[in-house]
Amino acid sequence: MHQQFQECIEECLACMTECNHCFDACLKEEDVKMVAECIRLTRECADICSFAAKAMASGSPFSAQICELCATICEACATECEKHAHHHEHCKKCAESCRKCADACRKMAR
Repeated sequence: MHQQFQECIEECLACMTECNHCFDACLKEEDVKMVAECIRLTRECADICSFAAKAMASGSPFSAQICELCATICEACATECEKHAHHHEHCKKCAESCRKCADACRKMAR
């Protein structure tokens, strides 16, 4: 069980890092309005990923529910980032990381 936690924590932290990078890169885009939803979701996704990693690391009894919510937000973020993936490499990488994290969190939530 600990190994599974560790893998999920690592995916959450990797996703948090990609989301923070995407958030920052989107803010620097010429047409910020076009990526406004992306900015909002990457912020929220980074926060839940960080929180999920912390919950698992501290053995929270709510880890499964938090991971379930994290997976849902990761999927929403991935869907939004994919809309911009052909224009922006940071959105493409973020979407990939969000999908991986969602998968890891779904396994933990079971």
